[in-house]
Amino acid sequence: MIQVQNVNKKFEKDIVLDNISLKVDKGSIYGLLGSNGAGKTTLLKTIAGIIKQNSGAVEVERKPVFENVSLKEMLIYIPDSLFFFSQYTTNQMAKFYENMYPNWNNERFVQMQQLLDLDPGKKIHRFSKGMQRQVAFWLALCAMPDYLILDEPFDGLDPVIRKKIKSWVIQDVAEREMTVVVSSHNLSEVEDICDAVGIIHRGKLLLEKELDDLKSDIHKVQLAFKQEVSKDVFAGLNVLHQEKRGSVYVFIIRGEYDDIDQQIQQLDPVVFDILPLTLEEIFIYEMEGVGYAIENILL
Repeated sequence: MIQVQNVNKKFEKDIVLDNISLKVDKGSIYGLLGSNGAGKTTLLKTIAGIIKQNSGAVEVERKPVFENVSLKEMLIYIPDSLFFFSQYTTNQMAKFYENMYPNWNNERFVQMQQLLDLDPGKKIHRFSKGMQRQVAFWLALCAMPDYLILDEPFDGLDPVIRKKIKSWVIQDVAEREMTVVVSSHNLSEVEDICDAVGIIHRGKLLLEKELDDLKSDIHKVQLAFKQEVSKDVFAGLNVLHQEKRGSVYVFIIRGEYDDIDQQIQQLDPVVFDILPLTLEEIFIYEMEGVGYAIENILL
């Protein structure tokens, strides 16, 4: 488990993290969302024990992570800007990882090389950006970490490799209960792998929820009636947004599915559909509800 409690971080006079608290359960994939400059990378580096917070606590398995060697043997951080030793090949980096991480799996290293079709004897700096990111995941997953911290991890990967790496990450979560924190400003990128999400803006955590809770609590409803109806008939519903497209009403409604269904059926609509919302749509209405424009937060 990762626990962040009332964490603050300043660089000179700039407040980068402002009283942030969050919890990531073991075996969870937590999506940290926000715009560039929101504080995501600083928070990830703090969780990984690379930098130390000015105040508050950052704990992994209930132990402070900063300068804790035994915890760092269980944790790998893949940054947005990758780093490898100059002139090293993938094989040489693998030897370094084997010495650093006690759970290194060399059999897996060989198997993944065949699937990625990369030459482990080639110097890493000669690979393209996308290939270097493949190497980073290759090494990280063969170290068999209990905690994987990812900062904009899929940039530069083609769709086939991206899907393959996501499946490996999900497999390790399912089989070994690996815990993952993944940062992104791309909602659709993390929607299919995360089970919990938090959104950070200007150093503050604005919202944190289980993904299932988000999706079960807010619904898109399309309605049509035989004749015009008064707006008063919708007063019993928690309507976050509404518009009319010709004769069809479109509502975004917060509440339990069964309660919404029961109330609307009483209105005897001729058209009644409850449609799924994307994570991006959900956040638009969630953030509007707390007074933020989503385009200022994620774009």
